[in-house]
Amino acid sequence: MARTMTVAALQASYPTEDIDRNIARTVELVREAASKGAQVILPSELFQGPYFCVSQEERWFGTAYAWREHPCVTALAPVAAELGVAIPVSIFEREGPHYFNSLVMLDADGRPMGVYRKSHIPDGPGYMEKYYFRPGDTGFRVWDTRFGKVGVGICWDQWYPETARAMMLMGAEVLMYPTAIGSEPHDKELDTAEPWRRAMQGHAVSNVVPVVGANRTGTEHAIEVGQTFYGSSFIADHRGDLVESFGRTEEGVLVHTFDLEYVDRHRAAWGFFRDRRTDLYGSLVSPRPSQP
Repeated sequence: MARTMTVAALQASYPTEDIDRNIARTVELVREAASKGAQVILPSELFQGPYFCVSQEERWFGTAYAWREHPCVTALAPVAAELGVAIPVSIFEREGPHYFNSLVMLDADGRPMGVYRKSHIPDGPGYMEKYYFRPGDTGFRVWDTRFGKVGVGICWDQWYPETARAMMLMGAEVLMYPTAIGSEPHDKELDTAEPWRRAMQGHAVSNVVPVVGANRTGTEHAIEVGQTFYGSSFIADHRGDLVESFGRTEEGVLVHTFDLEYVDRHRAAWGFFRDRRTDLYGSLVSPRPSQP
């Protein structure tokens, strides 16, 4: 009997600061995905409210919680247990005086499996995350859920091939990336939707692994000029082909089933991991490698 995993990506707008309303919307979509057979269900990044990192305002620090006590975690844990699904939950985490952009993996019994803290923290117009978040100190994580091994990076992590490869070396069978990305307030002509997808499709190809990206949609006004998130959530197969995808404005769920044993055999046949030359990769861990 084939060993399969059915994954889902959620796409929704979260313009309100009402965390209970945002959690309720997420629960609604989780239930819809579960009704379609989804086993591992991915909401977007920081769905607790608007994407506040578009500006630097100290009031937002008041919306962070310890990860075990975060309202998104405590609300979704019983839902995960009820439905028998695993949910990677993106949160704004506070640990003492430290703040992180984090993710808590809930297994299918509702048990929190631990926390991952976003490794790569962007800093630019409209994405001023270094003001709010410390760089993650957990290292990359792969979660051995009831349905298989799931590696999860957070937004800016998804642009780095090292993130994907590290999680694959840790045994990931599916890669997931919760995201909040859209317009660039400083340059209305800049549109990264297609490069965003292509970067992760490349991870799928070079690691022979399914990839799931969940982005928010809609326009938010945390700053006067506003910011429009471009959705485009997707599920890619081990070839990098889009097997499920949304456009920029839809809200709903994407669901797809993968045969993990088939993908594993296909990965072995490609030989990417057999032919790695770790003796030549020293420059990858040097901040400023020099030529011989």
